Parts: sequence; C-alpha cells; structure tokens
Amino acid sequence: MSRYTGPTWKVSRRLGISLSGTGKELSRRPYAPGQHGPNQRRKSLSEYGLQLQEKQKLRYIYGMTEKQFHNLFVKAGKIKEGKLGVNFMILLERRLDNMVYRLGLASTRRQARQLVTHGHILVDGKRVDIPSYLVDVDQVIGVREKSKEIQVIKDSVEGLYGHVPYVSFDEEKFEGSLTRYPERDEMNPDIDESLVVEYYNQLS
Repeated sequence: MSRYTGPTWKVSRRLGISLSGTGKELSRRPYAPGQHGPNQRRKSLSEYGLQLQEKQKLRYIYGMTEKQFHNLFVKAGKIKEGKLGVNFMILLERRLDNMVYRLGLASTRRQARQLVTHGHILVDGKRVDIPSYLVDVDQVIGVREKSKEIQVIKDSVEGLYGHVPYVSFDEEKFEGSLTRYPERDEMNPDIDESLVVEYYNQLS
C-alpha cells in the first residue's frame, strides 16, 4: 500500500482525529465526510474494526506506508525492555521526519518529510535524506546553511510548531536534538496503542 497523499481533512474527520495537529478540521466539521453531512450515523465498529481504526489513525498521523509501519512494529517487538505498544510509539517519534516537525523546523509532518527528502536536513553535520532514519538521543539535527533562508523553515521556527519536552532547540543555529526518549503521557493521548498491538497479534 502506497503512502496516502490526498486531502488530510477528510481522513481526519473519518477517523475522528486531527492529522494536521491544529484541530481545525474537527472544530469546523466535527462529523464524518459524506453527502449526508452531520445527519449521518456512524456505524458501530466490531472489536477488529476498532483495532483497525486505531492502527489507521497512528499510521496516518506519521504518514507512513503499511509496510513501513508494520516493519517498525516488528522492530519494536525486538526491544526486550518496556511495553511493546509504548516502544512502538517511541520508535515512531524517533523518525527523522517526525523529529524535524517536533523541533519546529516544519509546520506539519508532511512538510517535514519533504524537507528531509529534498536534502535540507543534517544529522550530526551530515546530510540525511531518509525520513525513516531513527534519531538517537543527543544527535544534532540541523538545517543546511543554504537552506536556512527557505521561507517555510523560517516561518515554522517563528511559529514554534510541534515542540515537546523531550527535545531542545536553538533558534539562532536552527538546530536541536532529542534529549531523551519520551514518556507515554508525553505522546499522543488520543491513541490507544494496545489496540494496535492486538491488531497485529491477530495477524501473526
């Protein structure tokens, strides 16, 4: 399955979660898309349906293909300490495109992914153009000198998008780092990762 590149607002409304991070799509139209608008009834989901929906929420939030998402889940399963679901979410947070967003160098994860693939981002001084690259604690993520004048980057830094307590950022140098792994209560509260674990356990 390829990565979804269509309009995020419809998906946000269908899944009941803000993919933009702003919440605008749900505040303006807090109902599923479709010709019947706010009068349509949502179907009650089976247990499997709830698990699938939760998996889809998390996958769309981070903008990943199904194969990438599943492979990272398998990687999380090989970590001996901690809970599988939490370890999986930590790995998702450590993706380079997500870290670029968390540092405030991009206003959305989709924009962050584009900055990475176009070669604007450095990790420890070296250009890395792989969005799935997993960032380690204390690695320095920055912007190429030539790219610091890109308007979307300057606007994002000024807007302070995405900042979380487990990253540090130097606005003058346009660089920052992951200072520690996030705690579960610091990550998306709208996700029940246990449902994602149950979903994949049923398939194995």
